[in-house]
Amino acid sequence: MGKVLILYYSKDGNTEKMAKYVAEGASQIPGTEIRLKNTETASREDIIWCDGVAVGSPTHLGILSSGMKKFWEDLLPDWQRIDGKIGCAFSSQGGWGGGGELTCMSILTVLINYGFLVFGVTDYSGHQFTAHYGAVQAGEPRLDKEIEACRRLGKRLAEWVAVYADVRKEFHPLNNLYKRNPWD
Repeated sequence: MGKVLILYYSKDGNTEKMAKYVAEGASQIPGTEIRLKNTETASREDIIWCDGVAVGSPTHLGILSSGMKKFWEDLLPDWQRIDGKIGCAFSSQGGWGGGGELTCMSILTVLINYGFLVFGVTDYSGHQFTAHYGAVQAGEPRLDKEIEACRRLGKRLAEWVAVYADVRKEFHPLNNLYKRNPWD
């Protein structure tokens, strides 16, 4: 069974809402065990436990929050115990153009430093709405395309975990026939 951790830091609740949608997406892949935790309740054991992690943070000064960064800094003694897992990112921001994609890139940089295999999502969740660097949101996710971007990210993470951790190649994204562009 693939193990997916949805790890988030949320100050105003928007990133937490995104995390719940990411978890919903991951639950669409059968045989996936999911843990949804914030940085205050998660532990190093959760990171060691998981095969894949979706990391979410609000955008603070154009990068990940200090609370999320501290969580990862505290894991430094376990550097090589978590190498080779799969990771992705999501972020809420104060407004469009507020740095959400930069925050995702800063999260992915942290994951890469730990040896995580990271990915983006090529699917569209709505017209001109993608999660290439991770799901990003201005404020609270309300529109269907915003919610779907979070779900797609979680589903893709669970697919990659199924393929690489469980050797269930039937879950490779290119083998699945769901609509990848909803307006087609």
